[in-house]
Amino acid sequence: MTRDIITIDHVRTAGMCVNGARVWFIRHDLDFRRFLREGLDADTLLATGDAMAKRVVEHARHQHIMPEQR
Repeated sequence: MTRDIITIDHVRTAGMCVNGARVWFIRHDLDFRRFLREGLDADTLLATGDAMAKRVVEHARHQHIMPEQR
């Protein structure tokens, strides 16, 4: 089974700003610098229960769907 790794590019393409993401990571006691370097497992983001995390994860997962599967 592969893990869904969310990156800062997913945050940007979901329409969210990097500065807002930085504040969000601090509020949820997550390491923003590590996220920038390595990304973060989608399940970790979803475990926060935050609607913005859910939005980014759903966006990232949708991006991975091949056009012919849409």
